[in-house]
Amino acid sequence: MGAGTALPAAAQASLPTLGDGSALTTGEERRLGDRIIRELYRDPDYIDDPVLVEYVQGLWQALLAAARARGELSPELDERFAWEVLLGRDRTVNAFALPGGYLGVHLGLIGVVATRDELASVLAHELSHVTQRHISRLIAQQSRQTPLLVGAMVLAALAASKNPGAAQAMMVGGQAVAIQNQLNFSRDMEREADRIGYGLMEPSGFAPQGFVSMFDKLQQANRLNDNGSWPYLRSHPLTTQRMADMHSRQPPGGAAAPQPLPPSLEHAMVAARARVLANPGVDALRLWIAEPQGTGFASQPAARRAAGWYTAALASSQLRDFAAARTAQAKLDEVVRGDAAAQRQSQRLAAEIEFAAGQPEVVLQRLPQGTGLRPELVLRTQALLRVGRPAEITGALQTWVTTHPHDATVWQLLASAWHAQGQPLRAVRAEAESQAARYDYAAAVDRFKAGQDLARKSSSAADYIEASIIDTRLRAMELLLKEQAAER
Repeated sequence: MGAGTALPAAAQASLPTLGDGSALTTGEERRLGDRIIRELYRDPDYIDDPVLVEYVQGLWQALLAAARARGELSPELDERFAWEVLLGRDRTVNAFALPGGYLGVHLGLIGVVATRDELASVLAHELSHVTQRHISRLIAQQSRQTPLLVGAMVLAALAASKNPGAAQAMMVGGQAVAIQNQLNFSRDMEREADRIGYGLMEPSGFAPQGFVSMFDKLQQANRLNDNGSWPYLRSHPLTTQRMADMHSRQPPGGAAAPQPLPPSLEHAMVAARARVLANPGVDALRLWIAEPQGTGFASQPAARRAAGWYTAALASSQLRDFAAARTAQAKLDEVVRGDAAAQRQSQRLAAEIEFAAGQPEVVLQRLPQGTGLRPELVLRTQALLRVGRPAEITGALQTWVTTHPHDATVWQLLASAWHAQGQPLRAVRAEAESQAARYDYAAAVDRFKAGQDLARKSSSAADYIEASIIDTRLRAMELLLKEQAAER
């Protein structure tokens, strides 16, 4: 919603005022969000990169905690909404809030922001649209439409940010006008999201100046007449009043005004990763690989050198030049020595290169055990599956899904681990949970029923317990599937 659209701005007069109390209930908004997000999970641009997800989630969770502490996030919304972040493998600069507390972030945005504070400012703005119920008020305008049609409209707006033709194929006649009226925030809503988002920055541990520097970056892109790579500007158009409001929040006076924030080494590396994983093309990868060899590179600031070597290493690995990748990663190690967060990212990259090179044993030597961090868990599992030692990681995977039941990727890894150990019933249940985590209840029901068929043929006491869980979960999934059908 909102920031995710790439359609012309609607006539602001058709939008409800901030005082308009008509809105979807929290339950209705969450169900609509679930339906939309189920389609986005199927989008080929959806990416679950553990390193990037962990980084963005860290910012997102800090902002949520501040919103709770400041009373901006009500207990009802906190409990009912998903508060999940999805990443899109898209080079455009965009982020968007969706119904039900979902947040979408394009890799293009992560790749262009200079600091974690700038990225946090965008997330804070989108979070404030959700907590202030701006989204539900806009959707409520279409209350005469069926919920399914409203969901289709939202998906069409998201598709427009990548392919206007695809969006047009999803809308006909008056629906095109309706979606423009529905999916653009009013100026008052934008200013309110700016104000509340700015107030979340410092309590979350971020520098408020990141909000201002991000505005300056958006303004500069706006002056260049937006070449299409900044759809965020079309759905959140800058106004002189928004700019003035934000700059007025900075301390007055030359000496008191904060200086530009230097990028951290870790952020520089994460942004570099986003640029590479956004699929820029072979020519761009080769240019990035050559950058550290250029004149003057050695005299660049440490963050610039860390980003350069990280990009060169990851790009070389993608082009399957593992010798060059290892050399670049070793240079990266030299630049980030003494910075714990950056060293961890460099270590992960080294293990990732070895896995791509077909050296899973080396991966296991490089990655620490028992960190409780998702990137290490995922990569260690992949390596242990490759060398035929899944039993070493099964316990850690089970612990993770117990505390993170909506992690579809780890559920699927657990399914692979159970299959490798000759535990088909447990594997099928994990597959079903993976589908449920992506809100594909029909697929989850299918797998749970397959589990029931397997359980009937087993006499194992352990399988009896697993079968009981499957029966309970199947009933829950069938109920959710019935609710989905009723909403249509």
